[in-house]
Amino acid sequence: MKKIYFVRHAQATGQEPDARLTDEGTRQAEQLADFMENVGVEYIVSSPWKRAVRTIQPLAERRQLQVYTDLRLQERVLSGEHLDHWLDVLEQTYLDEDLKLEGGESSREAADRGIQLVQELIERAEKTVIIVTHGALLSLLIRHYDPQFGFEEWKKLSNPDIYLLELKEAEAKIHRVWNTG
Repeated sequence: MKKIYFVRHAQATGQEPDARLTDEGTRQAEQLADFMENVGVEYIVSSPWKRAVRTIQPLAERRQLQVYTDLRLQERVLSGEHLDHWLDVLEQTYLDEDLKLEGGESSREAADRGIQLVQELIERAEKTVIIVTHGALLSLLIRHYDPQFGFEEWKKLSNPDIYLLELKEAEAKIHRVWNTG
């Protein structure tokens, strides 16, 4: 059986790519490492954004694993411009997966880049893999395997959060295994 853990980063100081973990986020990263230390992880791939890499670094150090980064795991860009009503727009992107704003990407586009990476990881020899990403992209990855996962479920994600995708033959199951909420 192949296991892929989808991890949302710990609490951060902001949304920009170079946002760091807060003190609480640093503590959460250690708790996440405690929780995942014995899952048998063999490979870790993360968004290159600092908060994602820092979230998984304690576990990687304990397990003596490298953290590989992949741009396909960076957060979904909703728009290239500031949106005062961004939450309403985000909700609409769960109803219309092809809705795309200027300078942004649709839900379908973001999901496709993430799922492309997941498919590559499924083909790898390692049986237990960790993916570290961000809330919006995480929700789209989960939605690929659980179509009922939508905007309301996105709102319930915590920092950090962990979902486990279990693949056995042609069957795929995804479920939440840990959260701070």
